[in-house]
Amino acid sequence: MRTKGHAQCTQPSPPRRHVPPRVYRWRVVDIIVAAVVGVASGVIFWAWGLAWTPLSAALTFLGPGAAGLLAGGWLFAGVLGGLIVRKPGAALFTEIVAGVVEMLIGNAWGFTDFIWAAVEGLGAEIAFAILLYRVWNVWGALFAGALAGASTGILDTTFTSLAALNAAQKWLYFGTAVLSGVVIAGLLGWLAVRGLAATGALNRFQAGRRVRVVDDGPEDAPRHVDGAPTAGGRSGSAA
Repeated sequence: MRTKGHAQCTQPSPPRRHVPPRVYRWRVVDIIVAAVVGVASGVIFWAWGLAWTPLSAALTFLGPGAAGLLAGGWLFAGVLGGLIVRKPGAALFTEIVAGVVEMLIGNAWGFTDFIWAAVEGLGAEIAFAILLYRVWNVWGALFAGALAGASTGILDTTFTSLAALNAAQKWLYFGTAVLSGVVIAGLLGWLAVRGLAATGALNRFQAGRRVRVVDDGPEDAPRHVDGAPTAGGRSGSAA
């Protein structure tokens, strides 16, 4: 006796989500904003250089290597540029502009500002490149700050008066420089971008479009921002 089989019902597959291709070509607005961030950061770099001597003196009780805690004051430009523009070369470009501005204003380090800025910007750039220019959250910012801190730690303990320190103080400087890069350049840089985006100043960038308030229901329902609920070369003399 033949049995009747079950009719197979094929359901249509859901439509594929269209993912727009990533565009890495710089726009005019990218260049302008990165340059403006670099210039503003360069002025801060210059002021940070004036404060470095008394601040580092205040840390001498921890040893000369503790001065690395101040390194982050020269590292944030690259992280900011990378997080805002989100294109290859943004971190390096912004940090170099900042270093050149600091150099042109005038300080005790002169042309070495450009060299240090290029290496520090390259450190942040390498971090974003390792992440394939896809990770722009706080962890990506911290990673970029850490590599920028490592780059200046290597430079300062190799090519400045800090090279005369013993191994323990060199490692202390390197570790505190990385920590400073993580906190000042990475964390504070990420928070700065979030703050700018919330004001609408970055609406022409992906960094600004991702920070928006989403209504989750009635007027009295909690609102969310990015998925989170809300209630309403400079450290020593050149060798």
